[in-house]
Amino acid sequence: MTEWIESHFWELTGAGIAMSAVGLVVLVVLAVTMPADHFTQPRQLWDGAGRHPAVRLAMRVGRNLLGAVLVVLGIVMALPGVPGPGLLFIVLGVSLMDIPGKHAAIHYIISKPLVLKPINRLRARWNRPPLEVPPRQQQR
Repeated sequence: MTEWIESHFWELTGAGIAMSAVGLVVLVVLAVTMPADHFTQPRQLWDGAGRHPAVRLAMRVGRNLLGAVLVVLGIVMALPGVPGPGLLFIVLGVSLMDIPGKHAAIHYIISKPLVLKPINRLRARWNRPPLEVPPRQQQR
């Protein structure tokens, strides 16, 4: 196995750089195109209204399976020596899955100045209004 990795070092390096670049572009596009009130408006999930219940169920199962695959791929890419944006894949996978407490965790992370300020600077560069975040709830 190590011989194969050594013989394909440059291809693996190129693939890791390419996946990181694509991940960065996806993050920038999402951050810029996201509505400013995305985190303050009540969640309105697309529930497939008007579709057959079996189709809605299949789409929900498919979305969760895709999320699980992305999380597993992200964990593999996060291992030392494996190229690729592992953390990005984990975050994207978790965002697709139906996990209790997911939205509270996202609100907690996005409200951190270390995360929010760079995103708002990026949005300002593209003439987009800053993201509105819900007020932080006091810890008890």
